[in-house]
Amino acid sequence: MRTAARSVAGVRRRTIGPDDPVLPVRWSPAQRVYRAWARHPGWSVALRGAAAAAIAWLVGLVMPAPFSEYPYYAPLGAVVATTGTVVRSVRTAVQATGAILVGAAIARLVDLVLQPGAAAVAVAVGLALLASTWRLLGDMGLWSVTSALFVLILGQADPEGYVGAYGGLVALGAAIGVAVNLLVPPLPLTPSEEALDRLRDVLVDQLDTLADGLDREVPPSGDEWPERQRSIDPVIRQAKESVSQSDEARRANRRARRYQGWADAQRRRARALIAVAGVVDDLVRLSTEWERRDRDDVALGTALRPPAVHALRALAAALRDHGLHGLADAEQQALDDAVEDLRTRVREVQADSSQNHADSSHDYFVAGAFVLELRRAGEELAVSGSGDAPRPPTA
Repeated sequence: MRTAARSVAGVRRRTIGPDDPVLPVRWSPAQRVYRAWARHPGWSVALRGAAAAAIAWLVGLVMPAPFSEYPYYAPLGAVVATTGTVVRSVRTAVQATGAILVGAAIARLVDLVLQPGAAAVAVAVGLALLASTWRLLGDMGLWSVTSALFVLILGQADPEGYVGAYGGLVALGAAIGVAVNLLVPPLPLTPSEEALDRLRDVLVDQLDTLADGLDREVPPSGDEWPERQRSIDPVIRQAKESVSQSDEARRANRRARRYQGWADAQRRRARALIAVAGVVDDLVRLSTEWERRDRDDVALGTALRPPAVHALRALAAALRDHGLHGLADAEQQALDDAVEDLRTRVREVQADSSQNHADSSHDYFVAGAFVLELRRAGEELAVSGSGDAPRPPTA
């Protein structure tokens, strides 16, 4: 029996303690309210956008002419710049201003060649749509179309003044939006945590369902296995996108240092869960392809299915316990023991088969792959509390 170790394949794992700074053990009433607020990032986006738009409107009203004639363009830029992270708001502000200038230039060129009318509108919109695909304009590319139409139609009386007011007020509003984002920057760690929780839950459900399918005298048929497969890929994509947004939000964010421990732990947890998701996908593939009722050369058989089921359920239990702090020692030890029992049993059955020549063509390669995948999952979960890189699994 191995000692009550904190390691898998020689990798030390972080131990949970009462002084762990990742998240508070008990939340105060104020912290609970804040956490509920943080679970709905759309609320903070709406508040920041409303505040930035109101400030931009007031600033637009006191600007000199011709800016004060079009104060409503300033809130437009402010709203655009407050709907993302700090870095994204700066990028969006620059792209929006660039798209407006491109559209204005197109409108002015068309106005020099064609008389106002349907033909001028068609040419301006067509050229602006082509310009909107310019990679440098990004998601704001279509603003060039809007700008071209506005300048061509609304700016006939004073083209230069209108272009300056339109572009200048949008840029001013965007700057105000960026300033608001800098003062109250978004840091969506709670939504990312919930996305990771959903990924964990679907992995646990898949492992439980897979174990139930193998925990029987006769394995499921090829037609029955699809009923036991869960859709994991969409949940993985959502988790990756959510964590990626959190990572982006940390850049140029004055709140990032305060939540550094939480963010780092979340990144490690995401890396572990995504790696385990790959393991679960492989285990499902191995089971559905090689452990079917309609196969004579099953991978596990009656001798190996019980320890395999035990190992799958140990991995599911470990995932249920796994969080920002990593994995508890008891769950880690139980998973290690279950995988080791399966590995030992595979070797015993393989040795018996070789000695008795009962099935010399069965090399138990798939059963060995089953063991390696489970060990890889255990290693990923073990190191997720410390940030160490796992060693490659060995047979």
